Amino acid sequence: MFRSLVLAFAAIFRSRALLVAENFCLRQQLLVLQRRHPRPCLSNADRRFWILASRWFGGWRNSLLIVKPETVLSWQRLGWRAYWTWRSSRRARGGRPAIAGELQALIRRMSTENSLWGQKRIQAELARLGFKVSARTVAKYMRARDNRDPSPGWREFLKRHAPDIWACDFFCVRTVLFQTLHVFFVVRHANREILHAEVTRHPTADWAAQQIVECCAWDRAPPRFLIHDRDSRYGASFDRRVRHLGIRQVRTPFRSPRANAVAERWVRSVRSECLDHVIVFSEHNLRRTLSAYVTYYNRWRPHRSLGQRAPCGAATSLLQIGCRKIVAKPVLGGLHHIYGLAEY
Repeated sequence: MFRSLVLAFAAIFRSRALLVAENFCLRQQLLVLQRRHPRPCLSNADRRFWILASRWFGGWRNSLLIVKPETVLSWQRLGWRAYWTWRSSRRARGGRPAIAGELQALIRRMSTENSLWGQKRIQAELARLGFKVSARTVAKYMRARDNRDPSPGWREFLKRHAPDIWACDFFCVRTVLFQTLHVFFVVRHANREILHAEVTRHPTADWAAQQIVECCAWDRAPPRFLIHDRDSRYGASFDRRVRHLGIRQVRTPFRSPRANAVAERWVRSVRSECLDHVIVFSEHNLRRTLSAYVTYYNRWRPHRSLGQRAPCGAATSLLQIGCRKIVAKPVLGGLHHIYGLAEY
């Protein structure tokens, strides 16, 4: 009762327009409640009414009883979302008029007959013929070259350029006194031949560059491509020396050892067939061990990718002549053996 008296007293000092608006809002809610439904149901017209009331009538919150004010605000957000969705889905009208069909056909013809021409080149040719067309319009009507063969992948690149590709990498070896030695090696992709293997305690860019220079001896031409990872040991001096040799570096992606699979495979071979079975005492000892294994690897060890041939070995097989004696020559202290016919 006291609240009603307060509201009635406050209404005396309110303007007539506010009273009319509040009365109109209350009457609208009465119409909703008088609908013959088990539960009053709001229509889209009712929602639009309260959205407009929230924009034009400052006291709409005090007059709203059937729903919460937050509900009206959510209706308003949904309405704006639907409006802008409708606007963005409409097809754009206007803009530049389309060029003549004959000119479109000419652009497609030039694009088809000259696969190396781009939009600027075709625009220049059209200007020479008297047609003033922008480069973006030329690009719009150029024939898409979907019938071209896809660009070769990494595997196809390695296969095509195998005779011109070398790969290099580092790996670490621990000595019996827990010192870390770094091994740098270079392998040829064509026949898996190990071209160079050297050991150091302090690998630097200058040292690695010198190893590449030594690998390119007077009887060995530099390759066209050199594949390696993004190790910081391939620094500016390494890049400069390799570039002066006419070699193009191909850096593998981060954390992608399979991109340099040939080099990684040799690291596995040298570990499983040599270093995991010997004790390394010093840098000199590791250098001698690697030299012996590289010689065995290049001249005698068969490779399945080469048809069970060695990288630098002969492709001929020994003929059985009577009961010739087979002798074995130990390699790496008997870790491996080389078999052949005994000499008489």
